[in-house]
Amino acid sequence: MADTTIISLGGSIIVPDQIDTIFLSAFRRLILEKVSEGSRFVIICGGGGTNKRYNAAAREILPDIDDLSLDLIGISVTKTNAVFIRTLFGDSAHERLMDNPTKKIITKKNILIGCAWKPGCSTDKDAVLAAKTFNVDTVINLSNIDYLYDKNPKRFLDAKRIERTDWKELRRLVGDKWSPKLDFPFDPEAAALAQKLKLKVIIAKGTDVENLRDILEGKKFKGSVIE
Repeated sequence: MADTTIISLGGSIIVPDQIDTIFLSAFRRLILEKVSEGSRFVIICGGGGTNKRYNAAAREILPDIDDLSLDLIGISVTKTNAVFIRTLFGDSAHERLMDNPTKKIITKKNILIGCAWKPGCSTDKDAVLAAKTFNVDTVINLSNIDYLYDKNPKRFLDAKRIERTDWKELRRLVGDKWSPKLDFPFDPEAAALAQKLKLKVIIAKGTDVENLRDILEGKKFKGSVIE
């Protein structure tokens, strides 16, 4: 899939509380418009709030539940989200989900939808692995945050917006180890691999579809760049 764009589509914007049909309709229109112009996309779906709610309930009922079990719950949620998103694109999308980002799928379809791969590997990391597999140098990470911050802006009023940074600084912020309990804008292991591969990652608010258009068209956009 030459000239391919990798999008990590956060579950937090697929299903915030209820399925966001307004956003998804606009997202679908934009992607299909770009496909009609010859663009290709790999879209990897996350689990988002749905996964967090399942995980929180599991930990409440079973306080000593292991990370493997939490991961397996999350993987199943991403698959459900991915099947739903694949269905929205109909015949424009490859008929099977990409559930292993290290395995290159050869298809004439211009849209390939992915889900989580295996325990211990977040969909952030899956997107980075897909970039490596398809020889793409940029990953667009779409979620419910508009920029990267030095700490959680929902909890800290003095959180500072970071519009551009490098991988060394990001890894200082997020640490080195990922687990399904963490809540980072980009997971530590994905950051380490992206740094090794010299990727650029764009973090932007996914529900702002016109901003996504600006990103895809190489125009000035709202969001953070890590490279």
